[in-house]
Parts: sequence; structure tokens; C-alpha cells
Amino acid sequence: MNNAYNDLMNRKNEIMKKSVGLDYSKYEFDGIGFDFEMMMNDHGYDIDSIREIQSKNMVGNTPLVELKNITKYSRKYAKPGYGARIFLKDEAANISGSFKARRAALAVNQAKKLGYKGVIAATSGNYGAAVAALAAKEGLKCIIIQECFDSKNVSQPEILEKARKCEAFGAEVVQLSVGPELFFMFLKLLDETGYFNASLYLPYGIKGIETLGHEIANELLRTEGKYPEAVVITNAGGGNLTGTARGLKDAGAINTKIIAASVNLKGLHMASDIDFNRKSFTTGHTGFGVPFSTYPDRSDVPRSAGRPMRYMDQYVTVNQGSVFYMTEALALLEGMERGPAGNTSLAAAFSLAQTMKKDEIIVVQETEYTGAGKHLLPQISFAKKNGVKILFGDPAKEIPGTNIIFPKDGSLLKHQDLNMDDLRKSYLKRYKNMELGFKDFQFLSDELNIGIKYIKELIN
Repeated sequence: MNNAYNDLMNRKNEIMKKSVGLDYSKYEFDGIGFDFEMMMNDHGYDIDSIREIQSKNMVGNTPLVELKNITKYSRKYAKPGYGARIFLKDEAANISGSFKARRAALAVNQAKKLGYKGVIAATSGNYGAAVAALAAKEGLKCIIIQECFDSKNVSQPEILEKARKCEAFGAEVVQLSVGPELFFMFLKLLDETGYFNASLYLPYGIKGIETLGHEIANELLRTEGKYPEAVVITNAGGGNLTGTARGLKDAGAINTKIIAASVNLKGLHMASDIDFNRKSFTTGHTGFGVPFSTYPDRSDVPRSAGRPMRYMDQYVTVNQGSVFYMTEALALLEGMERGPAGNTSLAAAFSLAQTMKKDEIIVVQETEYTGAGKHLLPQISFAKKNGVKILFGDPAKEIPGTNIIFPKDGSLLKHQDLNMDDLRKSYLKRYKNMELGFKDFQFLSDELNIGIKYIKELIN
């Protein structure tokens, strides 16, 4: 096994290059940077061709719904004249039940165009279902690799639900325990099958989400006569935020505030066997959102196309209990039953709207389908079985992995701001002792969306 592992690791760049059909070396600068825009545009897809690919695959043009009852509920706790209108982009209407279908449509189309016989994706769920669904339409084989179990062979109900979804579309699902074997198995299968690496972090996948930003901007301009003041985007690996923000800006919404939102899982380690089943969210949480923001190239391709710090204006967190609370509120007040993970940005928007004026608009950028394992009740039951206490009270006192605290009423549902400079410094710490030239500083300025002078201050 040691020889097999070392052999694969020594050949990982060769395997990756063969499996994605991209030569990342041509985008590299001398120094630390690379040409992000060249990489994003070096594929032959414009916005119209992307729309066409998505449309023929039952993807995109999803409803944009004004949540009038939740807006009214939020205003109950806002000061006079405040309480922005809350809109929601219902991405559960896509073919596989989530916005991930936008990414998968383009990635699978590229695999088909390049002549690959199948596609592989390493993902806990929604993206896997999207890849499996689109691969089925294109007649391609599909393998989905999941990090599914702890060492006692116990898996979360949400992950098992997503596996059933992938299998329903004909995919082979490879389920592994939490730990480093995921990347080894991923490489091994890419090497053995010669399939396309339908990575979440390919330019194709991020370009696919740009249509979501376009749709939000264009529909609100048409119906409300303006672009939204803010869009809240659930943040994990960074691709969701990157693609949506790029689409908004390309459509003309250059002054729309881009707000990242994640579930606060501070203190839980994502690769820990002990912590694995003590969290109730498998994505959209700080365990992915923060490290992938501050080091995007930790992904499964040489250069990730998900680079959220280039576009992020604000980063907020909400606790697990608040997201479950808003999941129930969406069903009871708006008649929309959607998966809890996709309601992270809704919980944040409920609180953020109270800081904005009544005539302003805040958009919740996506929803996801729900099902037997993704529903809040099995997730709460699973948490209790793992010794996590379920309480009502002040969500600010929630300790991830120890308890889940539902707000006893809506007034206690509050977002928490992460310090943007702390995130930037975390990104920059890798370069603290390096001799950087002008092109390096320009790259960092683009990456963190601040001036070179400020970059130097933060490094120091």
C-alpha cells in the first residue's frame, strides 16, 4: 500500500492534467501568481452558449420569489424604516434539486465534447447528484466518491440521502471513512478509468454559476427597476460565491454588496473522526468556508477557479439552530420546504435585512431540495444520538459539537461578522517571509480586492 500510495502521489500532477483537459502551467506567472482571468476565459464558452447548454438540460431560469411573510417577520424586530425586502432564488427547481446543476451542466458537456467515457467527482452530495443527473442525460458513466463514515461505520443521514440521489441517476457511489484516503482513492480511480475529473473547482463549473448572477440581476432590474442592494451567498469551497458575483457584475450589478454566509462550526475539525458526526451540516460551514477562502488552492486541481476573496465584501456566520429555525419558518410562512444546508444564507438574510432600509432588496441566492435524510428532523435526531443537546434559548451561546440552540424567538436570530482583515492576514501568512516583486503584489491585490499599500501593511 505504501508503494501504491507513493506512486500515485508522485504522479498526481500528470493524472490531474490528463483528467481535466487543461494545461494549468500556461497560466502561471513567474512568482506566486497566475492569470486568473485568462484561465476563466480560455474555454470557448460565452454567457449565451452557457445558457443554451443549461437550458437544454433543464437547468437555470429558476423562480425568483419575494418572501413577503418572512420579510414581515424580520421587520417585526427592525427599527422603524428598516427591514429590507427578502427575495429568494429557488434553485431547487433545477434538474437535480440544487444550484450545483449549473456547474455540472458545463463540466459534463466539456467531458462529452473532449471524448471522455465517464466523469468522476469527489463530493459529499448535491454536486454529486448534479453530475450524476447530467451524466445520465449525456450517456456518460459516473462515479461519485463520498467521505461518508466515521471509524465506527456510522454515517450522517444527509450524506446517505445524497448517496441515494446519486444512485437513482445511475452513478456508482464509492463511500469512504473520513480521512486522507479520499484523495488517494480519487486519484486511483482517475488513473484506472481515464474518466474526466468533474471537479467543483474547474473554470467550467464556476462559469456555469455566472448565469445565476445574471438571472438575479436581470430579473430584478426588469421587475423592480434596480439591482439588489445585497446578495447573500452560502460559502463553502468558494465557487458558489465566485460564480454568482462574477455573473452579477457582468450583468451590470457592480454596486451590489456580496455577502458570504456560513454555519459556525468553530472548534470542530473537518478531518477528525471524533468530530465527523458531531456536526449537523456537511457543507456551507466555516470548516470549509474559511480555509477555502484563505487558501483556495487546497482543492483537487492545481489552481482553483473558486476564489471568493476577490469578490467578498462581508463574511457572516449563523449558528446551526438558527438555520434549522429558518428552515421551519420557510415552510410554515412561505409554504416552501427546502433543505437546511441551503437555508444558511436565508438565516443570515433574516438578520441582515434588519440592518437595511425598507426600500432596499436583499437576495438569498439559492435553495436546495430536501428529502428523508436532509430534512431537519432526522438531522436533529442524529445529533441527539451523538450526545449533542438540543436546546431553545440564545443561539449566541451555541457550542458546535456540544449543543444546538434554537432561538426562542426571531429577535435572537443574529448574524456574526467575521473580521475581513483577519481572513486577509490568514491568506497572506504564507508569503510573510518571501521576497515579493511588483507582479506578486498586484496578484495579491487582485486576490484580496484591496490596494498594494494595504497588502504590505497586512503582511507586516
